[in-house]
Amino acid sequence: MPAARRIRMRPQWRPFKIEKVTIISMDSKNNSDPIHRLTYEDKEILLVGTAHVSKQSVELVKSTIEAETPDTVSVELCAGRFQTLRQKDTWQQMDIVKVIKEKKAFLLLANLLLAAFQKRIAAKLDIRPGQEMIQAIDSAEAQGAAVHLADRDVRVTLSRTWRQMSWWARTKLLFQLVLSFGDADEISSEEVERLKQEDMLESILAEVGRSLPAIRKTLIDERDQYLAAKIRTAPGRKIVAVVGAGHVPGILRYWDQPIALEQLEQLPPKGRMSGVIQWLIPALIVCLMVFGFYKGGLNVGAGMVIWWVGATGLLAGLGAIAALAHPLTVLSSIVAAPFTTLHPLLAAGWVSGLVEALSRKPQVKDFENLSVDIQTFRGFWNNKVTRILLVVAFTNLGAAIGTFVAFPMMMRAL
Repeated sequence: MPAARRIRMRPQWRPFKIEKVTIISMDSKNNSDPIHRLTYEDKEILLVGTAHVSKQSVELVKSTIEAETPDTVSVELCAGRFQTLRQKDTWQQMDIVKVIKEKKAFLLLANLLLAAFQKRIAAKLDIRPGQEMIQAIDSAEAQGAAVHLADRDVRVTLSRTWRQMSWWARTKLLFQLVLSFGDADEISSEEVERLKQEDMLESILAEVGRSLPAIRKTLIDERDQYLAAKIRTAPGRKIVAVVGAGHVPGILRYWDQPIALEQLEQLPPKGRMSGVIQWLIPALIVCLMVFGFYKGGLNVGAGMVIWWVGATGLLAGLGAIAALAHPLTVLSSIVAAPFTTLHPLLAAGWVSGLVEALSRKPQVKDFENLSVDIQTFRGFWNNKVTRILLVVAFTNLGAAIGTFVAFPMMMRAL
């Protein structure tokens, strides 16, 4: 069953009143997008929930801003995403080698998969992703209203999410995103409108979040808090805030609560236990090899080394082949994996990714076509930029599987 079809719809919000905040639902039979009137101190705020790939949401945003003539329009964007929407050449400025060296290839690949899902839905409905945010900005400028960016920096959000996830959780996330990739073709415009209560992209993330709580916490719950704090302190007396509908219930929940923005903008420190485990496993492998030479002699020790080199190297190479890597990249994966798997600060995928980037250097057209190519499986593999990311991910996955395969075989050799 497609991920989007399994999502439970949240009930419609009813009028209610809590201390300092009055919330009035303006839903009607002709408009399923929730609009809530809020107050904070001396401010009047209209919270507009939208679907990021909905034509009706674009029309709702335009008509609301024109009717309300606010002092400020607050949008669910950070500075980086704002520039992405306004500038078409953002991808062309990306340095893929720098991405690999900074160990962000896995993160970028996950981000591209999320973007690809949303773009495919948008293409099916003949609308540009984020069009309602663009409309909010255009309408604000037409009305002479200020534009206020209310979302947390996307790099902070993704980094906080990534740092709190284990290697296995990251791999599981990528596979779940890939499995959901084809579901976009099965989503109709009517289903998108019904899913306005749960923004399409964030609905998929919420589905994944049931098995990966860090996704739910950092991508949705923390952003709900951040958006609430930024919106209620936006400049002006009258404010229209445009956010994905999936954030509306959370914003209402946190509206009257104290929120520490500084904590939400910080990267959590790496756990001591994870650092210990990173070094403990390689140390255990090395000790096992030494013990094999000591206990069983040259034949047993050499056999254990052969198992280690063969399993990690060959499976890393197979991962590179699955990503359609250059022959030199495959060779580098096989050679690097037995060594990088014994050092927690290195990864076979980083080596293979750099070799692939040098062997098949992305051209300008690869960056220009990136937004289109990520919408299809073939495009993902054909575009040199995304192929490099796939090489990194698949090589690391192969080397990791090789580690689990080699260990029991080495134990048997004793």
